[in-house]
Amino acid sequence: MHQYRGRMIIHTGSMFSGKTSSLENDLKRFSIANYKVTAFKPNLDSRYSKREIVTHDKVAFKAMPIETSDDILKEVEKNSPQVIGIDEVQFLKDEPENVLENLEKILEKGITIVMAGLDMDYTAKPFEIVKELMPKADYLHKHHAVCKSCGADAWVSHRKIESNNRVEIGAIEEYEPLCRSCYKKAIEIDKLNKNQEKFI
Repeated sequence: MHQYRGRMIIHTGSMFSGKTSSLENDLKRFSIANYKVTAFKPNLDSRYSKREIVTHDKVAFKAMPIETSDDILKEVEKNSPQVIGIDEVQFLKDEPENVLENLEKILEKGITIVMAGLDMDYTAKPFEIVKELMPKADYLHKHHAVCKSCGADAWVSHRKIESNNRVEIGAIEEYEPLCRSCYKKAIEIDKLNKNQEKFI
């Protein structure tokens, strides 16, 4: 797997599309090939575990909780891994410019970076850091869940609970993957329900 040395690999798509599973599969392959692997996850994502990357079907990989890409760079400089994994990259708290700068420093050391992250939020607006990272990737994988409504390839994660916060940590109870057409229908229904609530 030496051809991936110093390369950036990104897995993106909606929720339930297999991004984290693909990240874990990559990290396990590098581990089996005897590469020194370190995984990271933002502190914000503590749904299943604070110190593990966990898929929705509960497969786990040990990970270090962090806040920003500065934390990642410090750990890399301290322990010199050959491969790093970052789950839920959209939850890093520093500005995209700083993330890009730190990841470039890591790549320059010949370290492979494998990341997983949502491409869009529940309103179908791109997450800024993922939008900036995608054209920088050596290998970019766009994953698709199955639309909960019609069975086509899903396009975005539709939020089923009422909240105006951009980030609400959740799983199948809070979100559902929908294709573009079913998402637009769901948004219209959401708007109709909100209007009806005003008169109750």
